[in-house]
Amino acid sequence: MLAFMTTKIRLFVDHPLGAAQSVELTREQAHYLFAVMRQPVGASVSLFNSRDGQWQAEIVEAGKRKGILLCKKQTKALQMPPDLWFMFAPIKKSRTDFIVEKAAEMGAARILPIQTEFTNSERVRRDRLQTHAIEAAEQCGGTFVPQVDEMRSLESLLSEWPSDRHLMFCDEEKVGQASSLAGFPKGPWAILIGPEGGFSKNERQKLNGLSFARSIALGPRILRADTAAVAALSLWQTHLGDWS
Repeated sequence: MLAFMTTKIRLFVDHPLGAAQSVELTREQAHYLFAVMRQPVGASVSLFNSRDGQWQAEIVEAGKRKGILLCKKQTKALQMPPDLWFMFAPIKKSRTDFIVEKAAEMGAARILPIQTEFTNSERVRRDRLQTHAIEAAEQCGGTFVPQVDEMRSLESLLSEWPSDRHLMFCDEEKVGQASSLAGFPKGPWAILIGPEGGFSKNERQKLNGLSFARSIALGPRILRADTAAVAALSLWQTHLGDWS
């Protein structure tokens, strides 16, 4: 009978949050809260917006297609992720979704789908991937949602590379070799995961010739792209991120 009072529902909203601030729900959010989760007026929901931390809000109006919440108190300060870009070549739909979800959960600040010579997918729906990033942040308790960029070519991205950002290039040709991030500087970084077919010879030569790139192996076995994403993020976070 009192289940709604203890349900831990978190929603990302594109709206300012603060004491006594009212927040209007989107049609999709209203459907989720009132039709799917069956939350009544008076129930509490946690809201965050990547700017103002997490706020406890009370449902003050509930309808089939709309709803209004009222912010009561801040329950968590904004926790920003490390300054980390996660770059990957899209693969099959469900596995691409998995990569985006894990990058959001594991602390990437920006997610960049890239087109390489051997990338199988020629386009991605950025809006769908952004939704997956939002859902991941809602589920994992984060207060920040990483931006998902439109897909662009690796060559184009490297041509505009910021001078202060290091690049961790996960090279499948180094499989079995000892790799370590010990001694690498902290600060702005990016992780690059290749496509299912790997990097081309030209791409590998270019990446290994960049002064800001550090090529590493991810253990003694060749990993699938989605497994490599989790392994690379774990390795970087342990040595250079907010896990260390």
